[in-house]
Amino acid sequence: MEPKQEHKLISRADILLIVGIMILTIAGLFVWKKLQKPGAYVDILIDGTSVKTLQLDKDASYEVMQEAGVNTVVVQDGSVTVQNADCPDKICEKHQAISQTGETIICLPHKLVVEIKE
Repeated sequence: MEPKQEHKLISRADILLIVGIMILTIAGLFVWKKLQKPGAYVDILIDGTSVKTLQLDKDASYEVMQEAGVNTVVVQDGSVTVQNADCPDKICEKHQAISQTGETIICLPHKLVVEIKE
């Protein structure tokens, strides 16, 4: 009879691979954050069509009214938030303020996209 062989669930190579992937992921996130640029303006889109552009260096408020509902987009101190949304889940209201190029706030029920651009 042969002796029973023990099988390790995780080998040393598996651990090294996991650690390597984690290091690459963290490095990638760091580089991505460093390459982001502060935005110049915010583009407000409904169903892919731009309806309003606001400059980030000027505080402003814009009420987006449509059949689906109402959202209020607020620019304050160089960043943008969505306030007073009447959608059922209000995820867009809970989203943190955005200010970097490429960042977005999306309200799916209203097909609203708020995007920072250069």
